[in-house]
Amino acid sequence: MKRFWKRAMIMILVLFLLYPALPMKKASAKVSVSAESAILMDQTSGRVLFRKDIHKKMRIASITKVMTAILAIESGKMDETVKISSNAVGTEGSSIYLKKGERIKLKDLVYGLMLRSGNDAAVAIAEKVGGSADGFVYLMNKKAHELGMLDTHFSNPHGLDGKNFTHYSTAYDMALLTKYAMKNEQFRKIFKTKFHSVPQEGEDWPRSWKNKNKLLFRYDYSTGGKTGFTKLARRTLISTASKDDLNLITVTLNDGDDWKDHMNLFNWGFKTFDMTTIVKKGKISGIKSKFYKNHLYAHRDLSLPLTNNEQKALSTEMDLYQPPKNGKWENPPSPIGKLYVKWGDKELAQLPLFYHKPPKKKEHGFWTLFKQVFLSALRIDVND
Repeated sequence: MKRFWKRAMIMILVLFLLYPALPMKKASAKVSVSAESAILMDQTSGRVLFRKDIHKKMRIASITKVMTAILAIESGKMDETVKISSNAVGTEGSSIYLKKGERIKLKDLVYGLMLRSGNDAAVAIAEKVGGSADGFVYLMNKKAHELGMLDTHFSNPHGLDGKNFTHYSTAYDMALLTKYAMKNEQFRKIFKTKFHSVPQEGEDWPRSWKNKNKLLFRYDYSTGGKTGFTKLARRTLISTASKDDLNLITVTLNDGDDWKDHMNLFNWGFKTFDMTTIVKKGKISGIKSKFYKNHLYAHRDLSLPLTNNEQKALSTEMDLYQPPKNGKWENPPSPIGKLYVKWGDKELAQLPLFYHKPPKKKEHGFWTLFKQVFLSALRIDVND
């Protein structure tokens, strides 16, 4: 950001930002996992709480289907009917046993995709939403780029291994994707569904599915997940859990003990961190600058999961544009600067700040009243 005001506001006392009494938790021993790559991420802020080779590019198997599902949901076609092609029926691997020519709602295909990991459902979804499997893969990679999944490349909608290493991602990127998807209410509903039944065209009985994600049945705080397995990728798993105000995401790649690892990571996260509100939406108080006082605002809350030690030693800094020489700003930059939350030299979060000008005062007095009466007589609307 150009022409930042010299850091005259550095090290703002966190006392005016933090609540006076923060819950304290005892330090918890570090957790370990069997996975080749693993991450524990806060769903609200995106803060990484645990990491193990989180940027390592790896095969991801069927957790790919989180991307397939969110694109289907965002397509606006969930209530439309899909005619199943021979291409979808012929897809190898896990299946919901679709039949060529049958008709089924896109919404039900997404349930089959997420609960039973149907590869045939993935191809049918791709053909409906993207026009073809290749067209859908383009949409997948486009969305990945938009989300900042910099170490990801998709080559199919289901996650099956190809001859070459062209379908891959990282634990970090898949956590980013899950963080985004969990903002969608319909995705959250499907993600945590344990059982689902759908009518089956041409049959007197419905298809009935039970979710493959065992954490939904074993772990009280589970809010959803997606399993994956191929011979090359081995076991992959995405899961989410919530307790009190803390919502967490765990991703493990190539993990032979993933159910246990996910529960251990969640339990460690819940014991070690408290969700702490650092900045409330609205006017920022405690500003000494005459130019910025009563004009500096945050457009959203800033909350972070923090340990006991972090809460004790937290600090904030501000970088703001230098005020104009004439002391007036007709069109201030947006945002006007940023607030940085730090623990020692480590930056934990950033928050954009905005400059709000006071509203213009309405004109009052004899001539204003005369103008209104005169123009009203001419039937001209006046907006002061």
